[in-house]
Amino acid sequence: MNVAKLLEKRRTDWSELEQLCEAMELRGRTDSLGAKHRGARGITRFASLYRAACADLALADAYQLPPNTVTYLHRLVARAHNQLYRTQSASPVGWFRILFEEAPQRIFNDGCVRVATIVFFGLFAMAMIMGAAEDQFPLFAENVCGSEMLKKTEASFLEPLNVAPQEYSARAAFYISHNTGIGLQCFAWGILLVPCLYTLAYNAVVLGATFGYMSRDGIDGADHFFEFVTAHGPFELTAIALSAAGGMRLGLGLFQTHGLSRVDSMRQAGRDAVPVMAASAAMFVLAAFTEGFLSPSSAPYLVKVAWSITSSSLITLYFVVLGFPRQGSTDRSLVRTARYSDLVQSRETEAGRSAGAT
Repeated sequence: MNVAKLLEKRRTDWSELEQLCEAMELRGRTDSLGAKHRGARGITRFASLYRAACADLALADAYQLPPNTVTYLHRLVARAHNQLYRTQSASPVGWFRILFEEAPQRIFNDGCVRVATIVFFGLFAMAMIMGAAEDQFPLFAENVCGSEMLKKTEASFLEPLNVAPQEYSARAAFYISHNTGIGLQCFAWGILLVPCLYTLAYNAVVLGATFGYMSRDGIDGADHFFEFVTAHGPFELTAIALSAAGGMRLGLGLFQTHGLSRVDSMRQAGRDAVPVMAASAAMFVLAAFTEGFLSPSSAPYLVKVAWSITSSSLITLYFVVLGFPRQGSTDRSLVRTARYSDLVQSRETEAGRSAGAT
C-alpha cells in the first residue's frame, strides 16, 4: 500500500475530525464550524468521521504503516472517543486521577509556572541577601521598603508571640481575605503579562528585603519575626508564585492563539489555568490557617520548624514528584494534541534523515 496516497486521501477527513474535536473541547458543541455541523447533522458527521478513523487505524496496524502514522491515528481516535463518550459525572477514581496525577503534571509542565517560580523566588533570594548585607548594599532595604515601614515591622515583633486562642479564628479569616487579595491582584494583572511580572517582582523584592533587614545583627524582634513567618512561609510564598502563573497563562491565551480565535484561545487558556489557580487557592487557605492558628501561638519554635519542613515536603511531593512526567501519563496528555500537521512534519523529518544517511 502506498502510504503517501493513503495520507493524501484521508487527510481532509482527519483534519475535519481534528476541528470537531477542538470545537467539542472548547465549547462542548460543533455549531460554529458551519451548517453541516449543527445539531443532529453535526453529531452524525462526528460519529461517521470517528468510525472512519477507527477503520483507518485498524488498516494502519494491519499493513504496518510507519509508527508516526499509527501513533497519530491512535491519538486522534482516542481524542474523538473521549468527546463522543464523555460523561459529566466523575467517579472517585476519576477525581483521584485528576487531583493527584493530571493536575500536578500539568502544573509541573506549565512554562508559566516555571517562569513565575524563577522570577519570584530568584528575586526574593537576591533581595534577601542584599537586604541582609548592609555593608555591601547600604540602605538597600530602606530604599525598597521605606525606613518607616521597617521600623513598624521591627516594633511589632518586640514582644514574644502569645496571641489569645480566641483570636485565632478572626486572624485566620483576616489572612484568608488578605492573601486572596494578593493572589487576585497577581492573577488579574496576568492578562497583560508585563504588569503581572512587575507585581510579582515587586512583591518578591519587598518581601525579600524585609526578610533580609530582619536578619541583620542587632535588629530588635528579629527572633520573634522569624518565629512567626517560619510556619506559614512555604505555603504563602508558593501561592503567590502560582497565582501569578495562572494569570500569565490566561494572558498568553490572549496573545498566543495557536490558530484559534481570541475568544476560543482565552477559553482554552482559562481551562489550562484552572489547576494552577486551584493549587494557588489551596496554598493561600493553608497559609491563612497556619498564619492564624500556629504562627502567632506560643507553641515551641521546633513545632513551627517541623510544620514548615512538613509543608515544604508536601509541596515538593505534589508539584515535583507527582508532577514529574511519566511515560504513560505523557501519552495520555498528548491525546488532545493530535495534529495532522505534526504527522506531516515528522514524515518530512524522517525523509530528511533518510536522505542524509544515503
